[in-house]
Amino acid sequence: MIEDAMAEPEDMIVPMLREMREEVRRGFEEVDQRFKAIETRFDARFDGIDGRLRTLEKLVRAQREAFEGESILGRYAAKEVEERLAELERKVAALESRS
Repeated sequence: MIEDAMAEPEDMIVPMLREMREEVRRGFEEVDQRFKAIETRFDARFDGIDGRLRTLEKLVRAQREAFEGESILGRYAAKEVEERLAELERKVAALESRS
């Protein structure tokens, strides 16, 4: 009588295992969703960082090119000054030799 009202242990195990399996599956789905959210945030941040790095690389390249250009112009200007000084020295030497 009372024994008839209680379910056999074997009859309880299968539903409990199914319930546990469903809970574990839901837990893994939640973890997967969290990982996907984190991955999306990381991707967005890295995309932003990549863009900033590209901008910095362009700025550094432009500065380097400007510096190299200024350096070349500086060399030409220095060469011209040297040539003018050499010409002045020749003229002074010529004037000194006349006296």
